[in-house]
Amino acid sequence: MPFTTTTPFPLYLREDGPASAPRLLLLHGGPGAHHDYLYPQMLALAASHHVFSYDQRGGGQSKTDSPEPITWRTQVDDLGRVVRELGMVPPSVTGPTIVGYSWGALLAMLYAVQSTVDPSLVPPARLVLVSPAPITRGWRDEFEQSLAERGRSAVVQQLRYELAASGLRETDMAAYRQRSFELSVAGYFADPTRAAALTPFRVTGKVQQSVWQSLGQYDLTESLHAVRVPTLVVHGRQDPIPLASAEAAAEALGGEMVVLEDCGHVPYVESPTQLFRAIDRFLQHRA
Repeated sequence: MPFTTTTPFPLYLREDGPASAPRLLLLHGGPGAHHDYLYPQMLALAASHHVFSYDQRGGGQSKTDSPEPITWRTQVDDLGRVVRELGMVPPSVTGPTIVGYSWGALLAMLYAVQSTVDPSLVPPARLVLVSPAPITRGWRDEFEQSLAERGRSAVVQQLRYELAASGLRETDMAAYRQRSFELSVAGYFADPTRAAALTPFRVTGKVQQSVWQSLGQYDLTESLHAVRVPTLVVHGRQDPIPLASAEAAAEALGGEMVVLEDCGHVPYVESPTQLFRAIDRFLQHRA
């Protein structure tokens, strides 16, 4: 299996698409998750790009037993090393094209901000931010409250009741686990039944906690103004993450904003046609 060789800890690396196509770096969500739950839907990007994705430190096949806490700075440093290892640096290219999803979008923003003050980081050439995680602690608090409320909704409670009464736990454990996963992420979707199409994933809780703790009472609203690269922000109208956060990110970055209707936090599952049409148009226009 391919792993990075220049990061302090080897990170699992995947690539898809024609080797001769323009390169693109895809960042998964979490933190503490892994890249493969973005697939197979995100393979649509590989139709016109050579797509690289990797398991961020602490998750998936990049897990580590190191007692050293993983922070947002750890992740930014790793990303900078991955960018250089993949050769996404001038003069061969103007810089990396980064597509970030959820936490991966926030990581892309943190990286872009740091690249304005740290010469070791290659500034991104383009940013595509899909369902970006909240850019302030306040909006993150709103998101957590909204997600909790959705988990207690009558629709989700009924689905939980139906699963408990189905007998699947005794007759088909694999099916029961799959259904349990769907219910655990149902609150992210505009229609909870769409969760069945999401590839299951697991989050390493210790990593998730340490990264968010390292951000403290963060607020990127002002610091994003220092980043001046072509940016596309795509957000679902029914995403539990406040639309106001995504709009503020787009405004601060001077970017383009696309709002998807009848769509929650997972547009590559809920609204793939509209999502990839917007991304393709942006990348072609900004080539």
